[in-house]
Amino acid sequence: MTSGTCIYRFTRDLRIEDHAGLAQAAAHGDVLPVFIVDRALEARLAHAPRRAAYLCAALDALDRALRERGSHLLVRRGAPGAVLKHLARACAARGVAWSASYDAAGAHADERLRSELEEAGLRALVVHDAPAIAPEESAAARPSGGNGYRAFAPYFEVWRTLAVPTYDAPLLVRFAASDLQSEPLPQPNEFGAPDRACDAGPSAARAALAHFLQGAALQYAAGANVPSDDGTSHLSAHLSFGAISARGAVRATLERIEDPFLLSEERASLRRYLRSLAMRDFFLQLGYFHPESGEQALQEKMRAFPFSRTHAALDAWRAGQTGFPLVDAGIRQLRETGWMHPQVRAIAASFLCFDLGVDWRVGRDEWDRYLIEDDPALASGNWQWIAGVGADLVQYPRIFNPEKQRRRIDPSGLYVKRYVHELAHVPVAAWNGLRAHDAQLSLALFATESYPQPVVDHDAVARAFLARYRAFVAG
Repeated sequence: MTSGTCIYRFTRDLRIEDHAGLAQAAAHGDVLPVFIVDRALEARLAHAPRRAAYLCAALDALDRALRERGSHLLVRRGAPGAVLKHLARACAARGVAWSASYDAAGAHADERLRSELEEAGLRALVVHDAPAIAPEESAAARPSGGNGYRAFAPYFEVWRTLAVPTYDAPLLVRFAASDLQSEPLPQPNEFGAPDRACDAGPSAARAALAHFLQGAALQYAAGANVPSDDGTSHLSAHLSFGAISARGAVRATLERIEDPFLLSEERASLRRYLRSLAMRDFFLQLGYFHPESGEQALQEKMRAFPFSRTHAALDAWRAGQTGFPLVDAGIRQLRETGWMHPQVRAIAASFLCFDLGVDWRVGRDEWDRYLIEDDPALASGNWQWIAGVGADLVQYPRIFNPEKQRRRIDPSGLYVKRYVHELAHVPVAAWNGLRAHDAQLSLALFATESYPQPVVDHDAVARAFLARYRAFVAG
């Protein structure tokens, strides 16, 4: 190990276990752990109160973990370049390391910071920690060469053959002795957020993964599509803030698959979950190699498609008042909890893009106000996937019929009734989707609160959208 000190700047990697960035920093000296609150972070957290609460709780957990190792988290507020150069002078550090970003704004900030530090004579180390497989590794294994993948199927075929590295020996990291005093840890009220209890940090993340792999993961192939049962891992926030490594989640899943007492159906479900972790890596590498896709459609031709920025029913969609119960339940779940069931996300996003014809970026930015998770590259990739303008080009857009989907994945209405209180005591047969089959059924007979009529005729607007899409593609 090289003598001296290396500063490690924590960002969305708030743990010390299985940490690629810390391992890289430790190879260049004793590590000084730092967290910087800059203007970009302040604005992002002020925009999303639940996200601010999670981050503050995770930072508290990180600081406690460091103190158990005889160190502490050194907090500073200010411009990262100026802060890091000042700290480097104060502790005679030779370099600074941090984890790479995968969205365009983060990648540009990484590059600006790297240039600023190198101009000051410091080594700048930007490390891949967020994905299980680094983008360059999957790209290097690509049979046809080139920078990354634009389609998931061939990516997954390569991804599943690559070894998942491990950095699970934190005792090898030596933390630098320092008499530098830290500023106070960030608190939610600093960002205008209420101080609320939040299960954040590595212990909560590890417990969530272990609980999932012992239970719901074994029925993931079917359960992940049933929002009332909620058979998903709920790791999105933990992964996005790096409270747990994606590598650790992949390795734990692979180990679970090898359990000799599992049924073949249970192994198939675990492989399905493994595929979802691979898709997360896929969207991260997509943002890494195609940073323009954060704000522009990955498909060049579709950048000119005439999505609208507004619609008469846009505010109804935002409020969960579209008159389509499954869509409204998903939106209300998001606003109430900071999370939405993945299958319902796809249906609610499809409704915005195709039923209302509204630009995917409008939906992405709206949900960003409520989501706890903080993964801009994943958000853009997933929204483009649904809107039919991003990865995996399909013949026609994925237009979900929201009422048919409701009858398929929530036939008893348990999920809808949990979040759409106006329908809690209304017989499912009286809901909007079946009213046309029986003129005598009426919500007014049952509801104590009025539930809105559908804001659009789904069949009509879906046909109209497809006609516009076909004309555009053929033009």
